[in-house]
Amino acid sequence: MTVPEPDQPKSLRDPAALAARRALVEAPHIAPLRALARRIAAERGAPVPDPDPLDGGVAARLLLLLETPGPAIFRTGFVSRDNATGTAANLFRFLAEAGIARSDTVIWNAVPWVIHAEGALNRAPRRTELRAAEPYLAPLLDRLPDLAVVVLAGRFAGEARGAITHLRPALPVVDVPHPSPTYVCTAPTVPARIRAGLAEAAVILRTSRQGTS
Repeated sequence: MTVPEPDQPKSLRDPAALAARRALVEAPHIAPLRALARRIAAERGAPVPDPDPLDGGVAARLLLLLETPGPAIFRTGFVSRDNATGTAANLFRFLAEAGIARSDTVIWNAVPWVIHAEGALNRAPRRTELRAAEPYLAPLLDRLPDLAVVVLAGRFAGEARGAITHLRPALPVVDVPHPSPTYVCTAPTVPARIRAGLAEAAVILRTSRQGTS
């Protein structure tokens, strides 16, 4: 089944689009990451969203690490730029502006399991949760052998920099502000910093591809 890439944000609010996306969840490029999500969910006793099957999966060259799954995952089951949230819509636009191919990306969370009750507002992760999540970075990176760059979105995702650098010392890591409307609307410098960080990541992707061609 072939599903075209959405050209507008929030496409997963459409039940037909969501059903088409769910029909792709058994795709081979997603299977190892879904298996990791299931393992984490079982060990933590909390839902873990699947990565979006329209993204690159295990062939991704850019890992975008957000902070925690938001409330939208209870409806879609995906961590996706196409969820019907302000954060996802901002991410959709920023990635498109940067010219980063969707097939080059995979989106994950620093704390990959849901930390808030269904129906409650999301909250920032606690330090204990970040520490509990850190051991899952190694199996995540093991499933992403082609990574050329990691983008850490937000202060809490930034806490993963040390562990990622330890696991893959040569892997470039770029920090950007979180794309939540709460942060993006605070000052013009915030979207400018997101654009600058993603532009830097795009250059790394192009350079790394040229180096292997």
